[in-house]
Amino acid sequence: MKTNQDYKNAALNALRGNWAPAILAMVVFTLIEIVFLSPSLYYQFTLQDTISSLDPSDMAGMMDVYRKIMGASSLTSLASVFLLYPLLIGFTNTFRYLFVKGDNRLTENMFSITFKRYWHNVWGYLLMYIFIALWSLLFIIPGIVKVFSYAMTPYILEENPELSANDAIDRSRAMMKGHKFDLFYLYLSFIGWGILCIFTLGIGFFWLGPYMYTSTAAFYEDIKSEYNGF
Repeated sequence: MKTNQDYKNAALNALRGNWAPAILAMVVFTLIEIVFLSPSLYYQFTLQDTISSLDPSDMAGMMDVYRKIMGASSLTSLASVFLLYPLLIGFTNTFRYLFVKGDNRLTENMFSITFKRYWHNVWGYLLMYIFIALWSLLFIIPGIVKVFSYAMTPYILEENPELSANDAIDRSRAMMKGHKFDLFYLYLSFIGWGILCIFTLGIGFFWLGPYMYTSTAAFYEDIKSEYNGF
C-alpha cells in the first residue's frame, strides 16, 4: 500500500502540463450542476419563504405550497438520477483516463464515458445511493462507512461493463475491506487546501478538484492491484 504523498505526487505528475483541460472539465461539470439544480433549489427556498408569510390557519394555502415543494424536490431528484449520477461516473473516470493513459481529453471523455453505457451508469450509481441511504437510516455512522466502502464503484462500473451494478458494488466493498480509513485519510490530507480555497471565494476548488480526483484514481489503481479478484 502506497502513502498519501505517493498518490498525490503521482496525481501532480499526471496533471503536469494538463491543468488547463483538467480545470476546464471541472468548470463544465460545475456549471452543469448549477444549471440543473439551482432553479429547483431556488424555487424550494422561495416556497419556504412563502410558507412563513402564510396565515397558519390557511390550511389550503399551506397544502398548496407543500405540493409545490414536493414537485420541485422531485425535479431535483430526477435531474440527479438521470444526469448528475451518470455524469459523476464520467467525471470520476476521466481523471482515471488521465492518470492511467495520459489522455488529456478530459471534457470529451467525461461525456463519452457518461453516455457510452448510460443506463448501466444510471442504475449503478442509483443503486449505490439507495444502499447508502438505507444504511444511513441505521444512524449516520453506518452510512458514512458505506460511502467509503462503495467509493470504488464508479471506477468498477466503467472498467468492468460485464458486471451488474450489484456485482460492481460488491467488488468495491471487497476491494475497500481494510482500506476505508486509508481513503478517508487521503481525503483528510486535502483539508488544508480546501480551507485555502475558501479564501479564494471558491475559485481554488477548480484546481483542488482535479488534484483530488486524480489522487483518488491513483488510490484506486493501487488497491486494484492488491485485489485478487481483478
